Amino acid sequence: MDSTPEAAASDRSVADPTPDRAASAVSEAGAGGGLETLRKRADFLRAASARRQGMPGFLLQARRRPEGEAGQAIRVGFTCSRKIGNAVVRNRAKRRLRALAREVMPAAARPGWDYVLVGRPGATVSRDFAELRADLAAALARVHGK
Repeated sequence: MDSTPEAAASDRSVADPTPDRAASAVSEAGAGGGLETLRKRADFLRAASARRQGMPGFLLQARRRPEGEAGQAIRVGFTCSRKIGNAVVRNRAKRRLRALAREVMPAAARPGWDYVLVGRPGATVSRDFAELRADLAAALARVHGK
């Protein structure tokens, strides 16, 4: 039995094969999805001042990034105000919006664009997920002028 501190330290230094929580989120830029998560307030404000499309389940804000900005990935942000409800309800709404973005955005969104999905009181949490999916596809088509 080797119970020395060096042996215990060497066991801990082995690379952990499980990814960390941040790597498994929406920011799957290398996993074929091409989605990155917006994190800076300035990015949210720039998207809010650009195109918007209201849908029954959420509000979509979209902005084409200028050529000078880095990256051609699809960037997505999620926000839910306190009007939606308490923290539990807001987090449920954001989880639904993230799942929606993972399903629809890789096929329907355009690279080089920023999108923000804003939850609506009552509707984002209670609306059927298939209807939300159809809403997002329609909103993306309208924002891109199809």
